[in-house]
Amino acid sequence: MKRAASVIALLGLTALAAWPSAQVKPATVASTPAHTFKLSSDDFLLDGKPLQIISCEMHPARIPVEYWSQRIQMAKAMGCNTVAAYIFWNYHETTEGRFDFTTTNHDLATFFKMVKDAGMWALLRPGPYVCAEWDFGGIPPYLLKDPDLRVRGMYPRYMQAAERYMAQLAKVITPALVTHGGAIIMVQVENEYGSYANDRAYMSRLRDVWKLNGINVPFFTGDGPTPYMLEAGSLPGAAVGLDSGSEDKHWTLARSMNPGVPVFSSETYPGWLTHWGEKWQRPGIPSLVKEVTWLLDNKKGFNFYVAHGGTNFGFTAGANSGGKGYEPDVTSYDYDAPIDEQGRATPKYLALRELIGKYLPTGTSLPAVPAPIPTMAIPDIAMAPMTSIWEQLPEPIKSVHPRTFEYYGQNQGLVLYRTTLIGRKSGKLIITDLHDYAQVFVDGKLIGTIDRRLGEKSLDIPATTNAMPVLEVLVEGMGHINFAQDIIDRKGITDRVTLSGMTLTNWDVFLLPLADKWVTSLAAKSPATPSKSGVFFKGTFTLDATADTFIDMSAYRKGVVWVNGHNLGRYWDIGPQTTLYCPASWLNKGQNTLVVLDLHKTDASAIRGADRP
Repeated sequence: MKRAASVIALLGLTALAAWPSAQVKPATVASTPAHTFKLSSDDFLLDGKPLQIISCEMHPARIPVEYWSQRIQMAKAMGCNTVAAYIFWNYHETTEGRFDFTTTNHDLATFFKMVKDAGMWALLRPGPYVCAEWDFGGIPPYLLKDPDLRVRGMYPRYMQAAERYMAQLAKVITPALVTHGGAIIMVQVENEYGSYANDRAYMSRLRDVWKLNGINVPFFTGDGPTPYMLEAGSLPGAAVGLDSGSEDKHWTLARSMNPGVPVFSSETYPGWLTHWGEKWQRPGIPSLVKEVTWLLDNKKGFNFYVAHGGTNFGFTAGANSGGKGYEPDVTSYDYDAPIDEQGRATPKYLALRELIGKYLPTGTSLPAVPAPIPTMAIPDIAMAPMTSIWEQLPEPIKSVHPRTFEYYGQNQGLVLYRTTLIGRKSGKLIITDLHDYAQVFVDGKLIGTIDRRLGEKSLDIPATTNAMPVLEVLVEGMGHINFAQDIIDRKGITDRVTLSGMTLTNWDVFLLPLADKWVTSLAAKSPATPSKSGVFFKGTFTLDATADTFIDMSAYRKGVVWVNGHNLGRYWDIGPQTTLYCPASWLNKGQNTLVVLDLHKTDASAIRGADRP
């Protein structure tokens, strides 16, 4: 996924000598594939015959595993013959060296088997970098502990970790390749590399590593349709994906830049993303129908990015670096896609289904649209203060200067920085630089907030009668930037804090990563009416039956919601999102628990579940 094509300075990276690959023995696979898939100079050839790829993009990590099959069937009923899927490296390796490809919606083998069982093909988009409005573009934030980190190039620390991931993923996906009887017909090498850098040795190395680990299907790249992007991002012998390819001149350019391989639109956009504080993006249907009609009339292959977006559960939403330097993405990844966040057909879906249906071979028809997944409303849930972050602080880390979250081994959540003011006691407080949102307290009183999204870095500290005032800066890390040149995006206080020009030193640092297990284990430790913001509220409710619902957070201000220990994601009263999607599988028939951490609100309000977002 990329922004509109603009001049982005290419990063010159020095190619290093290649080290031994993290090659592993592929899993045991079928020796006689049922189909073949190859590239000709103009076409994608399935069993020797041209295949027009009509692909629906969806991401297993953004969809509850219980709904994978339904979403795939929805794609097929819209008229697609292929499913494209980004794989998020940091979703499968949350802790360095520990991989999960088997639990819940980490189980990629099952996902691609479902694609095959539906009679569809698959495009694998495994990164290591993917963008996708996902935290750090899929790269693990643990790498940010390296102060000299460089990504998306031949920097040894990055490449060693990336090759380890690729080797582990290859063991999972090799049996799902078309060459072994599976659904995967092509694998993308990196993502929109021409928008970032020009290290052709890096791109070649990635392809070589996939091959060394048993990936023996054709490869493709994906870049914007500009000469400099295609020159830096394409690979000889790899099909050219265009993000997007909407005019014949885009195909002509791609063929001139990388001749001898087929071209397709790897990202045709039926919708668009939304950041906090914006209006929902709602691209119209007529222009989409016009573009897709042209692609179908000219037998151009294409991939809807996205056909179904899903949800950035937990702390997985990323951010962009436009505007005033920081634009965090909302929790919902509905994207105004044809299949909405909850899996329902939209008017856009019906228009595309009708259009694609007109191009079917004579005597064939599309399958019926799957029945909608049920939703329900939940009456008001009484909430009450349970505890606050101030009653739950761990032992502090002593730090002469404040350091980033990642320096302390934390990738998300909150960090509290505390120091006693010596010398300067009031004046202009400047945080260089604050990533991403902070509340500033003096002697327990909230002085104000600093919001990176607005370009803020400072506020005024008033004089106090206390001879030794205590300054506290509570920092929330939001999404790591996922696109363009500011992708090295550490959280917290990234350099220093000054007060009227004096550097403040000797900090106590309290780590609050807000891990699900920690939140669910919290015990009540708070007065009935908290006076300091940063309160956990708790409520219980009983259900006779379960269905999908949308937790309405319009009575709260900014924070995070957990239902039965599952992190639904962030909410913020600046909008536009006011409800959080909660799948039925995360609810219990019987008693349920709702926990809310609000960074500003100190009084409880009831919360309800809506049957619509």
